[in-house]
Amino acid sequence: MVAATVEKFGGVDILINNAGIVTDKPFSEKTVEDWQKTIAVDLIGPFICAKAVIPIMQKQKWGRIINISSTNGIDTTSPESIDYDAAKAGLISMTRNLAEALAPDILVNSIAPGWVDTDMNSLLPPEFIDEETARIARKKFTTPKEIARPVLFLASEDANNITGQTLKVDGGYQ
Repeated sequence: MVAATVEKFGGVDILINNAGIVTDKPFSEKTVEDWQKTIAVDLIGPFICAKAVIPIMQKQKWGRIINISSTNGIDTTSPESIDYDAAKAGLISMTRNLAEALAPDILVNSIAPGWVDTDMNSLLPPEFIDEETARIARKKFTTPKEIARPVLFLASEDANNITGQTLKVDGGYQ
């Protein structure tokens, strides 16, 4: 993927690590395989992608890495998603560590969305959606576009002095 990008565009300026999975089930039913699959997609995947683009960005002396974490990586709220929470907390830690290691030329930040209005979340029980929506100051799930805008900001020159940060985008969840 990276080689094809470099061949077509001559380099890689921005990496957005946005893949993620979650398998909610009681902790007692979690398997090692569940844990490994979640960690592989949500934490190891971003590591592999970053490792692939960093040499290119270092050669260019410019780059942005933006990791999509989760508020679950900051505020663990559910044992049913313990593997997801751990992976997203790890991604926030990786963000801070890479920011320090890659400064001053490559900026690394993360976005931590709360509840997002996606097809996957629309399958949640309506009463659960209502309970969670009541806990959000803005009284609505965040839209994908409301996540994309801060990502665009962090990728831009307007964010030239921001690195190692995690921005919560959760509508004021309490």
